[in-house]
Amino acid sequence: MKVALIITTYNWKEALQAVLDSVKRQSELPDEVIIADDGSRADTAELIQSYQAQFPCPLIHSWQPDDGFQLAMSRNRAMAKSQADYIIMIDGDIVMSPDFIRSHKQAAKLGYFVQGGRVLANNDISQQIMHQQVVPNLFSPGIKNRHNCISSAWLSKLCSYERNNDASTRGCNMAFWRADLIEVNGFNEDFVGWGREDSEFVHRMLNSGKKRLYLKFAGVGYHLYHDESSRASLAKNDEILENTVRQKLTRCENGIDKFLDEKS
Repeated sequence: MKVALIITTYNWKEALQAVLDSVKRQSELPDEVIIADDGSRADTAELIQSYQAQFPCPLIHSWQPDDGFQLAMSRNRAMAKSQADYIIMIDGDIVMSPDFIRSHKQAAKLGYFVQGGRVLANNDISQQIMHQQVVPNLFSPGIKNRHNCISSAWLSKLCSYERNNDASTRGCNMAFWRADLIEVNGFNEDFVGWGREDSEFVHRMLNSGKKRLYLKFAGVGYHLYHDESSRASLAKNDEILENTVRQKLTRCENGIDKFLDEKS
């Protein structure tokens, strides 16, 4: 099984650097890493280029022009570049624990997609993670959801469970089969601006017969502190989500298919 790690980013190279460093610390590497860049400045490209020559697996930079918050398009564009069987998706502010990739691979199961959790870091420890390569633990100050620091294969097998709704949906730590992604046509690019694109994707996956595994005590990621994104688009995005739920849609029209034939 070939695995791709997709990392979304936008104009926060310090966080992205910490995330890329956490890739290098993985006990089991992905087969490729693709940066889904929603129009960052040149300094992000320069950072990625500085890592590419020495990176332990292929590192690909997928960039699109900065035309507002277009996370769905950025993800689709990046994922279309991969031929991996399985896709693990994180945000560019999720620093991974050393067993992150391995535990996601162990959780992969046909007919399922996986929702992971996160540990919330306050500003002080986020600065330590980014600039001192600190890896938090269960007893570190400045974190919330600290139980999510626990990484245990047997606890994960015991406590992970099927949760076939969109509760606690977080695209910052999610994994799915590429074939299933293509079946539902990826993420819905009608979403512009923050909010609900992940929940809408989950509903289409569930409507198409896939089951959601809620991953516990595995796939540990540390979410770096930042100000919240603007909620200005939330009302419109709620309408798109409600339409998908009401009509029980399995596929979006404005999705990944437009990028699948592109070569670069």
